[in-house]
Parts: sequence; C-alpha cells; structure tokens
Amino acid sequence: MSELVSIAFRDDVALILLKNPPVNAIGQGVRDGLLAALDQAAASGAKAIVLAGDGRGFSGGADISEFSGKLGGPDLNEIIERCERNAKPTVAAFHGMTLGGGLELALGCAYRVATADAQLGLPEVKLGILPGAGGTQRLPRLIGPKDAIERIVRPGPLAGCSEE
Repeated sequence: MSELVSIAFRDDVALILLKNPPVNAIGQGVRDGLLAALDQAAASGAKAIVLAGDGRGFSGGADISEFSGKLGGPDLNEIIERCERNAKPTVAAFHGMTLGGGLELALGCAYRVATADAQLGLPEVKLGILPGAGGTQRLPRLIGPKDAIERIVRPGPLAGCSEE
C-alpha cells in the first residue's frame, strides 16, 4: 500500500489503518492511500471494511499545509462517497482526536464505534472555514439538529461521545 495507509486482512475483515503521525492528517498521500486501500478491500473476499487510526487518534483532519494551495489527488469527498457506495459495510473505529475531515470520514462510513476517550469536533470553524466534506449534513442526520449544531459551531472537540 503506502507508508501512510496500510491494509491488512483478518478473517473476513479488511482493516485499513491511517499511519501519518502525529495526528494522521489527511493529506494527499493519505487520500491516495485510502482510495487504493478501499479499492483493494472492495475487490477482496472481505465481508466488511474497518477504517482506524494508528497512534493516539483516528485523525486530526485535513493537512493544514495544503490549505494555501491547490489540492492534488482525490479530495476527501470522493473517498467518503466511495465508503458510502461500497457494497461492503464500512466501519470507522475511532479513538482519541477525531476532528474535521477525520470526523467527516467517520460520518461517511455505514457504522461507527468509538472508545470512551474519543473527542469529536469540526474545529475548522475556529478558522472561519466551513467543514467541506459533508459533516454539516451527515452529523444532523445521525444525532439530530440540536446536538449537531452544538458540535458544528463549538470551537473545540467534545469529549464523551458515548451517546452517539
């Protein structure tokens, strides 16, 4: 695969692991790796696909070094759509920080599981940037508009996601 994204097969499950320390930022290399891993998992005999983050969290979101230029490779929306349209169920297994594009990627999976220490948020609003990969549409569908608004406009991550 790549050094930023790996895929392993365990029984009937394809495990796709984000490996871009320290926060598993979703830059071009990660997006390329995710797309290739999703294609490989879809073509395999696996019955389900699990996305997880290596290290201390699922993903801190977009690689902010890319904000000032034109993005190369697939954009995050394309990867999320691939998760949504996949014939095999996709599961986001997250822990620690799951922010911005990382949360949007998790929301695009059919299922989500989280550890008790997971912290979710869309912190790009602190920079005056609207979440760009569908988080403002998917989150209200999952948890209702009242709770979603608080999570969308709150400037930091929210701990205690056990109710999701």
